[in-house]
Amino acid sequence: MKHLFTTLLFLVVSTTFAQVKFEGVVKDSTGYGLELANVVAINQATKTLEAYSITNDKGRYKLNLDVNSSYSIQVSYIGMKQISETIQTKEADLFKDYVMAMDNSLDEIEITYEMPVTISGDTITYNADSFKNGTERKLGDVLEKMPGVEVNDDGEVEIEGKKVGKVMIDGKEFFDGDTKLATKNIPANAIDKVQVLKNYSEVGQLSGVTNNQDNIAINIKLKEGKKNFWFGTITAGAGDSSSGELYLAQPKLFYYSPKKSINFIGDLNNIGELALSRRDIFNFSGGFQQPSQQSGTNISLGSNDLGFRQLQNNQAKSLNTKFGAANFSYSPSSVLDVSGFAIFASSRIELQEDSQVLYTDQTLGIPDETTASNTQQKSDLGLVKFSAKYKPNANNQLDYDILGRTSKDQQLNGTFSNVVGAIEQFEETNPYKINQNLNYYYTMDEDNIFALSVQHLLQDEDPFYNALLQNDPTSSADPFDNTAVGLGLDGTQVSYDVNQQKRVKTNQLDAKVDYWNILNKKSDINFTVGTIYSNQQFDSNVFQTLDDGSEVDTNTSIPGVSDINDIKYTFSDIYLGAHYRFKTGKFTISPGLSAHAYSAVNDQFNTTTKDNFFRVLPDLNVRVQLKGTENLNLSYKMQTQFTDVNQFAQGLVLNNYNSQFIGNPELESALSHNINLSYFSFNMFNYTNVFAFINYSKNIDNIRNVSEFQPGSVIRTSTPYNSGLEDESLSASGRFQRRFGKLQASVRGTFNYSKFNQFINTQISENQNYSQNYTTELRSNFRDAPNFELRYTYGINDNDQGTRRTKIYTNAPAVEFDALIFKKFTFKTDYTYSRQTIDGNSNSFGLWNANLAYRKTSDSKWEYELKATNLLDTDSRIQNSNGAFSVSTSEYFIQPRFLTARFIYNL
Repeated sequence: MKHLFTTLLFLVVSTTFAQVKFEGVVKDSTGYGLELANVVAINQATKTLEAYSITNDKGRYKLNLDVNSSYSIQVSYIGMKQISETIQTKEADLFKDYVMAMDNSLDEIEITYEMPVTISGDTITYNADSFKNGTERKLGDVLEKMPGVEVNDDGEVEIEGKKVGKVMIDGKEFFDGDTKLATKNIPANAIDKVQVLKNYSEVGQLSGVTNNQDNIAINIKLKEGKKNFWFGTITAGAGDSSSGELYLAQPKLFYYSPKKSINFIGDLNNIGELALSRRDIFNFSGGFQQPSQQSGTNISLGSNDLGFRQLQNNQAKSLNTKFGAANFSYSPSSVLDVSGFAIFASSRIELQEDSQVLYTDQTLGIPDETTASNTQQKSDLGLVKFSAKYKPNANNQLDYDILGRTSKDQQLNGTFSNVVGAIEQFEETNPYKINQNLNYYYTMDEDNIFALSVQHLLQDEDPFYNALLQNDPTSSADPFDNTAVGLGLDGTQVSYDVNQQKRVKTNQLDAKVDYWNILNKKSDINFTVGTIYSNQQFDSNVFQTLDDGSEVDTNTSIPGVSDINDIKYTFSDIYLGAHYRFKTGKFTISPGLSAHAYSAVNDQFNTTTKDNFFRVLPDLNVRVQLKGTENLNLSYKMQTQFTDVNQFAQGLVLNNYNSQFIGNPELESALSHNINLSYFSFNMFNYTNVFAFINYSKNIDNIRNVSEFQPGSVIRTSTPYNSGLEDESLSASGRFQRRFGKLQASVRGTFNYSKFNQFINTQISENQNYSQNYTTELRSNFRDAPNFELRYTYGINDNDQGTRRTKIYTNAPAVEFDALIFKKFTFKTDYTYSRQTIDGNSNSFGLWNANLAYRKTSDSKWEYELKATNLLDTDSRIQNSNGAFSVSTSEYFIQPRFLTARFIYNL
């Protein structure tokens, strides 16, 4: 590793000192600097485009050229005569200004080059071939080499610090715009252009009256040979490891034509390569956005899934996956578009984990806990979506979407705790969800626009929980005995076999009507009338399975608390909103307010509890457009936050072997103030990308827990309440990125602070958490030389919980290297080292992966690859985390060294 860093450093230094600067100003005939003029340098020896520049707002350009070389310099600007000349570089920097003349001729200009980057209004177009060196295989490999574009570890695309919300291919939406499926699967050799669409609006009619400054989409333009034909890759592989035989099959097929598109992605493997994680799939919104999203009302519907961890091959002991996804779009006429997708994902996961849990405030007598657990997870999940867009003319548009989701999940966990003893837990659920969306947009005339948005959600969740705990009928000192008495369990049994059935049904309607009146070119006003109606039903009961197999209902001994829940919860919000937007100079100011009539009613145990009130919520947005690609944005929102039926259920609920929950029917809403300030700047002249973000949130009367731990135990009972104290959070992040010739450097950091209050064993506990994370990165983008990426991450997590304060330090250097050897072999390797320190104790691990691929030429149909994961055969990983009551250090065992041989066929 030491020699690798030395070699890379030498490569950087030698490359930097072997170049000279060629810079100056591009002007018009009056001497005015021309912004966004193109300046390129074509190497006369190789006849390739060596460097390029786009002038800044002053007309300045700058190129880094090789010493002692000859270049053809070409300067172009729309409406101006192209300038071409030949220059000879020596070892000193060159300076030259260019004056461009108007071009009134209609003759076609012969373009002998293609600019790597061009800008037209809000569209930035990247020529993909300008950023390829032959080692790229997928879209993500190309995107991360483009200035201003980032692909994070989750495969999500960020541009100018903002997440891309939609990916299209030749104007057709790709799997509902999911960026991860796009970056991981679209072949690099099929990509001609990447268009970045800033200020993107889904509905052209609303582009002038809605705030789209933070909306970014990507449109992939395919090469001509990839249209009206099937293209893609088919991969098959096999291998061996200490855990057994390995297999892999990954067909990825695509078809695009002017009227239709079809995409299919398949994945079958037992080496932990996930096409999509469970989090990715559950985040598949189907493009749905709640109509009330900007109204100031925030209602949580909760979640009753099994909380599967999001794992891949370096986090699980065993992971077998099956994945299939198909996407289509079809335009039967010029006014109608239909599209849809179907996704199936199946996984079988084995986890092994050892943990040490340090609980808050040692004066409360809560013991620290060590656990060893093994978990088996099974999941089968399916999603189906259908969409239709009807636009008979420019003034009318009707959209309809329906999304269905269903799954069958099971989890079997065996845990040994030094406090509670041996526990076996089994969970399963078979939920389904149907979401429908209807939108209609009508432009009456150029000054009056109407929009209707209606969304309906139908959801049914049925989690089942079973816990089997040790018991000695002849002793009253078993760790679970006190809890068993509280639950009303029969203590004469050989073991405590306790079960819980739950059913949560949700039916919600969210609708609004918007009207915009465009007053003049610089101002408009928007009126909104909307409603949210939500109905939830919650049923649960706890019962015990006796040694003879019979089942009996339990009868809790907690005063006023039942083991059975039967609750109906209804929430409604009727609101009116008004927003005014006007522009003055560089400022766009949008003040607004909404008036809400709220009603929240829960009915249980023959008692009805109501919370009806009226509230006015203001909001404000101020945007300062400092330059074309530089802006400052300030926003303020007051929101009313409502919880879901799970928090109101007054009967006992089992969350885990050590956690019981009793709801509170008297809960009320909380009020929050949110202030956000953000800055973005993207300079195409020197490819400097800067963003900074700070957010402050203050919650009043927020819902927190009163928790009671059993004496000398980690078993607790929690009840929510409206805290009279204020909770606060502050988060800030920023990134500075700059290109230096063929090198790109970046520095980014995040800071988070949160403070909240809770009661533990009748004592108030104030929790404060400070977390900091800093990353520096240096990346190369050579066309003919090997490329590398050096990254170093440093993090601090400081938790102040009662009388215990814990600091967790993380140091994680990483290196990636890829090279095209003899234009036939592609070699890639990456290594990550992580060291975490908590209370002076350090744990570390390293992960090293590598692969070598061979294809005869870049256009070859066949490619052969050897891929190795976890070359160091690392046994386990360490992870530290903090919760409301504790800080934990977990060691989870991972898959061993894998070596697979793969055969890839390119259509």
